[in-house]
Amino acid sequence: MTDVHDKKTRSFNMSMIKGKNTKPEIMVRKFLYRNGFRYRLNYSKLPGKPDIVLLKYKTIIFINGCFWHGHDNCKYFVIPKTRTDWWLKKINETKERDKDKMKTLEDFGWKVFVIWECQLRTDKREQILNNLIVFLKKK
Repeated sequence: MTDVHDKKTRSFNMSMIKGKNTKPEIMVRKFLYRNGFRYRLNYSKLPGKPDIVLLKYKTIIFINGCFWHGHDNCKYFVIPKTRTDWWLKKINETKERDKDKMKTLEDFGWKVFVIWECQLRTDKREQILNNLIVFLKKK
């Protein structure tokens, strides 16, 4: 199956996808700040430049897009019908890289909390953000 867009249109569409300051990231950052937590963004001193780093709590927060990070059993992770093999390879490489980053950070003594984009939908948002507070306060 071929792409429904020409190369120029597809290129433009892909260039508009943000990697930083996404709506889910901003939502979590505002919640943390409102609850008295201070953090650093995309901290370059750690492997993988994590989304949010709380130095005081030695905690890393990753906010993953369900599609880009291949969220298993999620209705928002749908494999494209065009170039399926290429997308599967790309997403599986991202999943492996995520796993390696998390292991490295945990080996360095960091606590890691992953929030999936779908968990910030209105029906699940309060629960996951409250779980984050509990996670941060746990020694």
